[in-house]
Amino acid sequence: MFYYLSGTVAHIEPYLAVIDCGGVGYACRTTSYTLSALKKGDKGKLFTHLNVREDAMELYGFATQEELNLFQQLISVSGVGPKAALSILSASTPANLALSIITGDEKALTCAQGVGKKIAQRVILELKDKLAKGQTIGGAGESYGGTGVTVIPENKLSEASAALAVLGYTQGEINLALKGIDLDSLTLEQIIKQALKKMMKP
Repeated sequence: MFYYLSGTVAHIEPYLAVIDCGGVGYACRTTSYTLSALKKGDKGKLFTHLNVREDAMELYGFATQEELNLFQQLISVSGVGPKAALSILSASTPANLALSIITGDEKALTCAQGVGKKIAQRVILELKDKLAKGQTIGGAGESYGGTGVTVIPENKLSEASAALAVLGYTQGEINLALKGIDLDSLTLEQIIKQALKKMMKP
């Protein structure tokens, strides 16, 4: 129904931002990560998700499409509702959370308020399973980036690709973002951060 809201930030409180669009204030449930990018009285833009229940309709808003995509991935997991998803997203940056899911880091997920070990395990299992279906790049021993001859370990390629896929990027966008990055010498986290910087440039 709503793709994004763009207007003046009228009000901010924990897990909530109100965006004034032409005199109408839209209350958006959100994360501490998104709130840190907003300032009352300034212009703000939130990518939105409308959650419809029998007894209520709630709007969720995020500073980036990447965070929105990750929120939608989280609420697709059985037993994870919007409130738990916001808590998980508030405990980390989208990039670090995606990395935690791909690498199976339960501790990073349980840092979120109200998220126990069982939910963390379910998030990791269900999202990794989705990514396992055709989300890898290339194969073992394959050079990356055109003329290069560096041999990149298959697991590093596939994990970087999968982490970026969690954030909603297409395989073509991921290929372009990883091209030119020194995948052999950088850590997985550094690879993902550099790829995200490239994709976020206008």
